[in-house]
Amino acid sequence: MSLIELIAGVEAREPTLTVFNADSAVTEELREHFADRHLRIVEERTDGGPNGYAVLSRDGEFVTAVTVDDLLRGVGDGAEASADGQLDEDAADGGGGNRDPTDETGIDDRRRVGEPILDHLDETMFTSYSHADMVAASREIEDRAWRVGDGELHAGFQTLDVLTGETDTYDLLGGKERLNVHAYAADEGDPPDVEHYTVHVGETAEIRETWFVAYDGGGYDDAKCALLAEERAPGEFFGFWSYDPDTVDYIIDYLTEQYGGSEQTDDGGATV
Repeated sequence: MSLIELIAGVEAREPTLTVFNADSAVTEELREHFADRHLRIVEERTDGGPNGYAVLSRDGEFVTAVTVDDLLRGVGDGAEASADGQLDEDAADGGGGNRDPTDETGIDDRRRVGEPILDHLDETMFTSYSHADMVAASREIEDRAWRVGDGELHAGFQTLDVLTGETDTYDLLGGKERLNVHAYAADEGDPPDVEHYTVHVGETAEIRETWFVAYDGGGYDDAKCALLAEERAPGEFFGFWSYDPDTVDYIIDYLTEQYGGSEQTDDGGATV
């Protein structure tokens, strides 16, 4: 299964979040916050049962249930949902205040919205991620590899031109004594001068069309993580990130098997 087929396989398993007995504004609020996620959100009403709760399912099977209060915790400047699933409009407007939507740690409150749902997903899909978003997501994985300082880090840059712009960062990562770093790129542009990591020049379309960063955890399953996305429009990416050890292992094993022998030669070509 290729990298693009792997993305398609995860995409096909779209989860559904059903919001029960809540105000329609709540459902719209959730749709807004999950707009860049691969998550279908619907609402239903029942004659009996509690108000303001949601059920997450996948392939028709129950995954978890959570109250709307918990889902919307941290929304905006502190908006909360009441027990019947209605938004507190005063809170949604910031309670009359104009404070910055970041807390004292500098982390945007909205990042906590839906956390009880995300915690139950092995893969988190995203849509319409920009180049800047992809860079930010990649940095999270690179930082984890740096802090653990052991194992293997595999990263795809689409083209040699893009990789050249990251030479300093990846030389620094590759300089870690126990961290084995591999970079992948299509043969477009001049190859960078490499000191501490290995460059694999791929001759397939998937290397040109995908962006990925995968870290094997350095011997710790809890540290394994991967980002994999396909560029479906110029500068717009669709894909997923995962902390599932089996998924991360599959990506790294696939890259090693398919491109492990395509190392850059002195003249900038690729060995076969």
